[in-house]
Amino acid sequence: MTINSQLDSPRSAAASFAGERTTGAAPPEHSEETEFGAAQSSLPAPRRPESLAESGLTVAQVADLCIKLLYLNGGLCGHDVAAELKLPFSLAGEALRFLKEQRCVEVVSGAVVGPISQRFLLTELGRVRARDVFEQCRYVGPAPVPLSAYIEQCRLQTVIGVDCSLTTLRRSFEGLVLRDGLLEELGPAVCSGRSIFLHGPPGNGKTIIAKRLADYLTTHGGEIYVPYAVCADESIITLFDPSLHRPGDADADPNSAEPEADRRWRRIRRPVIVTAGELTLEMLDLRFHAASGYYSAPLHIKANGGVFLIDDFGRQLVRPEELLNRWILPLEERIDYLTLTTGKKIAVPFEQLIVFSTNLEPRTLVDDAFLRRIRHKISVDAPSREVFSRILEGCCRAGGAEFTSDAVDYLFSQHYNCQRLPRASDPRDLLEIAASICRFRGQTVSLSEPVLAEAARRLFCEV
Repeated sequence: MTINSQLDSPRSAAASFAGERTTGAAPPEHSEETEFGAAQSSLPAPRRPESLAESGLTVAQVADLCIKLLYLNGGLCGHDVAAELKLPFSLAGEALRFLKEQRCVEVVSGAVVGPISQRFLLTELGRVRARDVFEQCRYVGPAPVPLSAYIEQCRLQTVIGVDCSLTTLRRSFEGLVLRDGLLEELGPAVCSGRSIFLHGPPGNGKTIIAKRLADYLTTHGGEIYVPYAVCADESIITLFDPSLHRPGDADADPNSAEPEADRRWRRIRRPVIVTAGELTLEMLDLRFHAASGYYSAPLHIKANGGVFLIDDFGRQLVRPEELLNRWILPLEERIDYLTLTTGKKIAVPFEQLIVFSTNLEPRTLVDDAFLRRIRHKISVDAPSREVFSRILEGCCRAGGAEFTSDAVDYLFSQHYNCQRLPRASDPRDLLEIAASICRFRGQTVSLSEPVLAEAARRLFCEV
């Protein structure tokens, strides 16, 4: 599965061609402030709950998490229980007192120092109850946040309104040779936070352009917060995914410097999730773990606040019509509806920048009704001769080969003017083949006509 959680940011001349490919209750209506607000570079963390009511949880819910922790660990002190649940001890302690009153736990040490240092063990009744709780749900970890809190936070950290200017955008596209005017088309698309449709022949950089857009958002959009898990209709849905979400501070707990923060939330860079031909409709629904009794959020929900790139659109396992029908409402209303195993539907935010990238003719994939919902359609066409020459020059510089305009003249006279369209990836590919030929023959890497002719024959050979 080609799903990338975060974007590499190549800045060397080796990346100086656009054909580079690397290898992932109903929400409230938008307000004017949300739609057109500034970038959330200093978005405050969700505040630490001071009571169970503020946490959105009941004492029974927290007690169930406590009892499962104690069952798996044999016994823990109060401080460790609170740390595992990411809750203040005052809240975890309330659940532990409840379990003690129910004769499910007993205190074996630490009474002199205080409840936070007391060590709690399960009684026989507690072990029986723990097994019953595990039968219903095997989730053990940070306490979930209520769905309503997740909805509110997603609206605060939406991609809509992230600041973007031509000057800052150029920095994220440094090292790429693009046609004139392309950044001027991409900039408003980033500012809108709406969907983007990149289309054009293969090998001209649609994928890397999409990823550089994502790089821009992660760099200039500020960090956001994602909960470890969400509680909806008594069900737990895990959201934070360490394989897809990169913490804001890789060297420490990102909330360690925020004593007032709710530690059930993780501060991360805006996520970038890339999927290609392996995408199926099932990947866009809640995944229920029958043996464990809880859910995992689908990919596009994990992308909330960031970018969801569907590469090679039209070549997925699911038919384009089915995928587009699935997303007509979310694209229009920025709300998606997910179905629990009970049949109940829950409304969740659809707050990411969706990028469709395809080398197929758009109108063979989608109808006008869907194209209307994709706000920005941007063509990434074959490079002009001048752009092609600049790309080749940059690749030669990076590869230690001498650039000559004769190489460009040869390629256009023998191939591009009469047989095929140039691709932005051709300079890189031709130079790699030429370098291999020269190394095999013990020669200095060059783009002499004989070497270039052989490289072109290998690359352009019809199969």
